Amino acid sequence: MSTKEDFVRKMHAKLDQWNAEIDALTAKADAAEASARAEYHKQIEALRGKRDHARSKLGELESAGEGAWQDLKAGVELAWESVSEAVRSATDRFK
Repeated sequence: MSTKEDFVRKMHAKLDQWNAEIDALTAKADAAEASARAEYHKQIEALRGKRDHARSKLGELESAGEGAWQDLKAGVELAWESVSEAVRSATDRFK
């Protein structure tokens, strides 16, 4: 089982990865035809909202005491899975 510090470090690395993927999707959206651009940007805003929610959950976990962080870990993992799926889905649609 990972320690709190290991888990938090892993989640921050994943946030960095998502930020890079969202930036790449934004560049693709900016280069898209006008008819598709608005829809792409709408999807990107939804991704950013999910990412921000996941970041908030991680903040809660970081501020939790050693005994409570395990209880919050499941919520963070659910938020993470939601963002991961949304990024995968958006990436597939932007191809």
